[in-house]
Amino acid sequence: MLSGKDVILLEENYAIEMLNITKRFPGIVANDNITIQLRKGEIHALLGENGAGKSTLMSVLFGLYQPEEGIIKKDGKVVSIKDPNDANALGIGMVHQHFKLVECFSVLDNIILGVEPSKYGFLQKKEAREKVLKLSEQYGLHVDPDALIQDITVGMQQRTEILKMLYRENEILIFDEPTAVLTPQEIDELMQIMRNLAAEGKSILFISHKLNEIMAVADRCSVLRKGKYIGTVNIADTTKQELSRMMVGRNVEFVVHKEPAKPGKTILEVDKMVVASKVHKNNAVKGVSFNVRAGEIVCIAGIDGNGQTELVYGITGLEPVVSGKIRLNGKDITHASIRKRSVDGMSHIPEDRHKHGLVLDYTLEDNMVLQRYFEKDFCAGSILMRKKNIRSYAEKLIEQYDVRSGQGAVTSARSMSGGNQQKAIVAREIDRDPDLLVAVQPTRGLDVGAIEYIHKQIVATRDEGKGVLLVSLELDEVMALSDRILVMYEGEIVGEFDPKKVDIETLGLYMAGAKREG
Repeated sequence: MLSGKDVILLEENYAIEMLNITKRFPGIVANDNITIQLRKGEIHALLGENGAGKSTLMSVLFGLYQPEEGIIKKDGKVVSIKDPNDANALGIGMVHQHFKLVECFSVLDNIILGVEPSKYGFLQKKEAREKVLKLSEQYGLHVDPDALIQDITVGMQQRTEILKMLYRENEILIFDEPTAVLTPQEIDELMQIMRNLAAEGKSILFISHKLNEIMAVADRCSVLRKGKYIGTVNIADTTKQELSRMMVGRNVEFVVHKEPAKPGKTILEVDKMVVASKVHKNNAVKGVSFNVRAGEIVCIAGIDGNGQTELVYGITGLEPVVSGKIRLNGKDITHASIRKRSVDGMSHIPEDRHKHGLVLDYTLEDNMVLQRYFEKDFCAGSILMRKKNIRSYAEKLIEQYDVRSGQGAVTSARSMSGGNQQKAIVAREIDRDPDLLVAVQPTRGLDVGAIEYIHKQIVATRDEGKGVLLVSLELDEVMALSDRILVMYEGEIVGEFDPKKVDIETLGLYMAGAKREG
């Protein structure tokens, strides 16, 4: 293992060397004298807690940030990367954790943006489309090139980002949490894509919190903790437990401990609900009926794009329902406003934390009271905010959920790492003491320590007699947390299972549409 500040520089043929990189932001040293060396043709994982400085370090390499100290070498020569155009010119591409896509543009337009093929001054979209379709076929990243970004799932947006990088034929590929929104099958495919790319001679930097993926695909792994370099290990010589210890500085439990469920009264009733699709003419949710009772966790499992997103939108009020009924504690909320649902006892951890979870230019403390600012604890009269109360409430949640931010409660939400943004949303929604918690991908982008804590909070919410509707693409999470599993395929519930009596292979068959209950 290489460790300490004075890293021994080995005489090797490195594609990229980031030597003694330091990057500071107000109130925080995001990267503190970090050295990372990427060999040619290797998959090098970058592991660390939320806010450890991984994305910042990769943003320095991609030219989004300029370091205060340190140098970058490509193929042994010092290079200057002042912006992403410099990075692209050097053959460095990046798939960002939070996608850099123009929502009102099509998939194809996003992929070719900035490198549009032209002839005699005219845009040549036909050859670009052919190249994109060929790449999507070659790498199993199937997309509709004509679909608008705003109309496609988060998983499809991820594919678009990867295709954008492959289209530019980059040699150094940075994947920042690339599997956070993919299904198990898509993750397996992406792992194979990464192996193939490395075999072709491309060098890959792979940020992930998922230890199984790192163990499966990486050659080496460098670990960061609180902005400092902890060490680099060969994957063949280490274990998941050792990596997690390096990452969080303690042993982590990988098993969710929970007592058998004791379901009580019905909290949520969904009766023959139909929700339209924005992408095609067919309805996205087709007459779905189910319920969630107090004291149980019901999980919706399925491959991304089978109506789960629209199902949640219908239940939470983000989209109108075409027909059917939704009842919360026996009260009809089918056409109720989002605030009415919130006040009546519904909390929602959304799939897209930027679009529906946070106001990015608000402070952390203001985001913590988004659904409660009008309550008398936080508001005097109609407009006068009790800033002192809001500050102390936010600080309580920040400490309880270990939300890391450079300037505490007054930090801009936009400046925080993705994982800490997620922790802030989870803290806010669970602390509201809801009757029903709708949790969509609640641990997306979180490290193992944070996942362990969030899982305990979700189980505690259940044990307090609340209903939990969990939507997750992580089959391990589905099996560990749920008391009942409902599988969705093409907008319908095709199976209901007891997690103690079903295996992942069977669930996979129902998720793929190969089997369904009569």
